[in-house]
Amino acid sequence: MRSTVLKRTIDIVGSSLGLLVAAVPMAVLALLIRRDIGKPVLFLQVRPGRDAKPFTLVKFRTMREGPGSDAERLTPLGRFIRSLSLDELPELWNVLRGDMSLVGPRPLLTSYLPRYSPHQARRHEVRPGLTGLAQVQGRNTLSWEHRFELDVHYVDTWSVRLDLAIIARTLWLVVKRDGITAEGHATMPEFLGEHG
Repeated sequence: MRSTVLKRTIDIVGSSLGLLVAAVPMAVLALLIRRDIGKPVLFLQVRPGRDAKPFTLVKFRTMREGPGSDAERLTPLGRFIRSLSLDELPELWNVLRGDMSLVGPRPLLTSYLPRYSPHQARRHEVRPGLTGLAQVQGRNTLSWEHRFELDVHYVDTWSVRLDLAIIARTLWLVVKRDGITAEGHATMPEFLGEHG
């Protein structure tokens, strides 16, 4: 119980400081996105949170609307923003609100919920994270199966020490720009289920 309170305290302090430090860069990004891609600047999408309870995820928009795959609609500015994970900065608001944590399994699409095996669905036993164990072990270059194994491993082995190690590793990987996309995709191919 004490560790859970400590984790939430770290989330509140970390997201508050992050929003303060990132306020000016986020304002600049918003202006660039408005000029390059147009309105809206923010991308809002319902995602499953802890216990699969839905919440509205907030990100910077990186793709134009219209036909085509995600990779085709991703703009040069959007590609640059994603390469530094700057599109994720508004999710600090989700962390502050309590929808997310700084560290946890990444929130994926609600359409994936019926496709998980019971074991994979355990990733929803904790709040989703801005970063997570899978993100520092290969991010979008991992197979779905490996990614979900790491998510469940995080659920089973979580500690404040592990969270701090993941945050430190994430900062290093953002600088290196590792694992941003799976080959041929804007992020990863669609998850079709265990046998998809």
